Amino acid sequence: MKKFINTISTLLFGFIVCSIGIILEVNANIGLGPWDAFHIGVIKHIPMSLGSIQIFTGVVIVLFTTFKGQIPGWGTILNMILIGVFTDVINDSNIIPVSDNMFKGIIMMVIGIIFMAFGTYLYMKVQLGTGPRDGLMVVMVKKTGKSVSFIRNFIEMCALIIGIILGAPVGIGTVIYVFGIGYAIQWIFELFKFDTSDVVHRSIVDDYRLVAHNVDLRKGK
Repeated sequence: MKKFINTISTLLFGFIVCSIGIILEVNANIGLGPWDAFHIGVIKHIPMSLGSIQIFTGVVIVLFTTFKGQIPGWGTILNMILIGVFTDVINDSNIIPVSDNMFKGIIMMVIGIIFMAFGTYLYMKVQLGTGPRDGLMVVMVKKTGKSVSFIRNFIEMCALIIGIILGAPVGIGTVIYVFGIGYAIQWIFELFKFDTSDVVHRSIVDDYRLVAHNVDLRKGK
């Protein structure tokens, strides 16, 4: 029970840290990071909250990565839903101010990137399933053999291009995020000696089999 509580606490804390990072990045007001450029670009054409479009995008990505053989775990499902929920709650609470100058904006963007990287590490290390976007990163790292930073930057660039096409605002903060997030995640992973190639996430199917096995053992007794 103690291990279960620690696992869930780490998972939820990781989601909250990521959500804070997202709002820091958006409220830096010096240009959006790739995924939020994509999200805001979509919102310009389809009225939705930032959290809602995050959830919708997560669903699409999870379907794709599942097709590629990465079965989602409970952490994946919770990530897909709760980061969007936490993002809307934090955004609506107005506890993180909007930057009114470039210097403050750059500081907020850098801190936001670090929060995103640390939050990613927290919820990935419990191995209950990667977040949708990180699941896509892991799939591509394993398929191509490229580094985490290379793959992450490639994915972010694709999201950014689509966001720009849809009319999302970009600026110096966008450049900082694009070139910073991959290296920030790589740095955090190396700092905590976390190797994505060794990640073996428990999927929903794995949990079902474990429960079924335990039930069979009890019946056998």
